[in-house]
Amino acid sequence: MKNKLKEIILYLKQKQVDYADARYVNCETEAITVANSSVDAFVRNSNVGVGIRVLFKGAWGFASTADLTTGSLKKTANLALQIARASATTIKSPAKLAEQKVYVDYYKTKIKKDPFQISTDDKIDLLIRACDVLRQDKKIKHTEASMGFFKTNKLFVSSDGAEIEQDIYESGAGCNAVAFDGKEAQKRSYPNSLGRVMATRGYEFIEEMNILDNVERVREEAIELLSAEDCPDTHTDIIIGAPQLALQIHESCGHPIELDRVLGTEISLAGGSFMTVENLNKLKYGSEIVNINTDATIPGALGTYGYDDEGVKAQRKPIIKNGIHVGYLTSRETAPVVNKKSNGTMRADGWNRLPIIRMATVNLEPGDWEFDDLIADTKDGIYFDLNKSWSIDDKRLNFQFAVEAAWEIKNGKKGKMYKNALYTGITPEFWNSCDAICNKNHWQVWGIPNCGKGEPMQTARVGHGCAPSRFRNVKVGVSK
Repeated sequence: MKNKLKEIILYLKQKQVDYADARYVNCETEAITVANSSVDAFVRNSNVGVGIRVLFKGAWGFASTADLTTGSLKKTANLALQIARASATTIKSPAKLAEQKVYVDYYKTKIKKDPFQISTDDKIDLLIRACDVLRQDKKIKHTEASMGFFKTNKLFVSSDGAEIEQDIYESGAGCNAVAFDGKEAQKRSYPNSLGRVMATRGYEFIEEMNILDNVERVREEAIELLSAEDCPDTHTDIIIGAPQLALQIHESCGHPIELDRVLGTEISLAGGSFMTVENLNKLKYGSEIVNINTDATIPGALGTYGYDDEGVKAQRKPIIKNGIHVGYLTSRETAPVVNKKSNGTMRADGWNRLPIIRMATVNLEPGDWEFDDLIADTKDGIYFDLNKSWSIDDKRLNFQFAVEAAWEIKNGKKGKMYKNALYTGITPEFWNSCDAICNKNHWQVWGIPNCGKGEPMQTARVGHGCAPSRFRNVKVGVSK
């Protein structure tokens, strides 16, 4: 296959293109869902094909095929070139690519247990046992437990001379229980509320989750929520748990730092960004303790890889430094707009999609606090845990997040549970109110498996590292 791709690139270079790349992707997936102790779905898929990009006189062309014969690949290359040539007659600003180092390399996710070699019976048995415990009360009306796995082999060849192969594994699992008392339903999840938490690891990640050690707590908290008080409608200090804070980072920092969105190419579907180019290195995004980076090199984190889909090596770069906005997620085409080189965040959802700027892991760096000390230091406040719903405007400024459960903090102690809790704010005001972040002992990368972007829609698996953090004088209330 590598030889076939190299032949296609050589053919396109003879056509006097500015640049070309060919990307072979073979992705195997597995998803298992157990609902109420019965197998609800079991799906295994294999998806193979090649996508070809061509840059001709500053205009892009793209075509793809699942037919891997030499003749079909050449036909696909010609189609991509034809599209680029047609586009070149209409463009006003020709695309120019930032220079980058050319790599010939192989990268593989480090795993201990190949999830595709684990017995299906063993996987299903674990999920059924989890549901069995979750259902041990008549007030629990629905339970669900699931696993998902990806195994992706990629080959990337470019006219610059890059030849890169990658084998990337991703694994995840999760469960939830819904309690109902005839009037309302309440849900609790583990380890997160987004269906499952994932990592670039093998089946050992599932084992380390200790799902069976947590399902009884999940069940009892779902039931407890039925009789809990509603969250008060007030302004107060809040502490946000790490899984919830990961989604906060995703929506209020991860998306608005995508430079294609900033430049307007996402505005028809997903919106724009308040973090505009003219305010780079000027915008006070957060307080001085807020430091956020993009990092695709963290071992085991979802969103970790060797190279992006332009052949740019994975790297760590600052985004927010001491509260000041200093960087974006970039591509080879967009990076020159801010006088930078690409930081390797161009990824595609499969062989038949164009690479677009995607988050890898966007992380809030740890602070100095122990969690218990942070609770003890908070006189009056609320602790928020696990997302239930959210909304945010198309500039990523005004937001609202509702959580599965919250707890009162009174005189430095965690007290009664609240249900239907939400908090709301304006992004820079919110992050400027951050006055405490827990230390590395409480820091973890939370994998989000379902980030949507692009038209046609592409789904990316991304991660966010963070620890529980405190925000002062935040508006909270009741979500119904």
